[in-house]
Amino acid sequence: MELYHVLNRGVDKRDIFLDIADRMRFINALDLFNDTIPAENTHRVISGVNVGPTRSNKEPLVQIHGWCLMKNHYHLLVSENIEGGLTKFLMKLNVGYAKYFNERYQRSGTLFQGRTKKVRIARDAHFLYILHYIHLNPLDFMNDARLWREHKIDNVSRALAYLENYKWSSYKDYCSKSIFPNITTTDLFKDVFEDYPKALKKYLKDLELSELKPLLLE
Repeated sequence: MELYHVLNRGVDKRDIFLDIADRMRFINALDLFNDTIPAENTHRVISGVNVGPTRSNKEPLVQIHGWCLMKNHYHLLVSENIEGGLTKFLMKLNVGYAKYFNERYQRSGTLFQGRTKKVRIARDAHFLYILHYIHLNPLDFMNDARLWREHKIDNVSRALAYLENYKWSSYKDYCSKSIFPNITTTDLFKDVFEDYPKALKKYLKDLELSELKPLLLE
């Protein structure tokens, strides 16, 4: 199995999720378009949140192991179920969401910055870090945690509480508090992190300690 970190952002870094309806539409699309049937055969409702029913005999193109929606971009962690499944899924997802967005906001033209970036997870260290990275992105919205990429978090407990309350990622799936249960496959990482919230907390504590190490006596 090959695992990919997939991300794309709005053209000119513009916001692509303006309200709850947009986020719900994209999350619904993650489920609806993850199917071998052509996108034109799916029922799409532009004016509402739902984009149509999921087939009971759906054949998923990919497995989604993690995801996060920010204001102007999204992150996915996926593996293919069939050869070429990732490319087909991303085409359906991006085109479908762009059509919805342009119709809703009466705009035209390209919505996404360009080709979706796909990074293959090839190293063990990358594999152990990537799910944390995706789930930590919402800390960009916290004043005392937005420097988390520089290993600077003022209060780990407050940061974890923020992540647990953030609706627009798969973190809740790994906390057994899923609100979008049809999207995420958690088995792969639950085999690695028996208690994922505890593992993430340890990771953040280690970041916190890394800032103190230069100040500690040997």
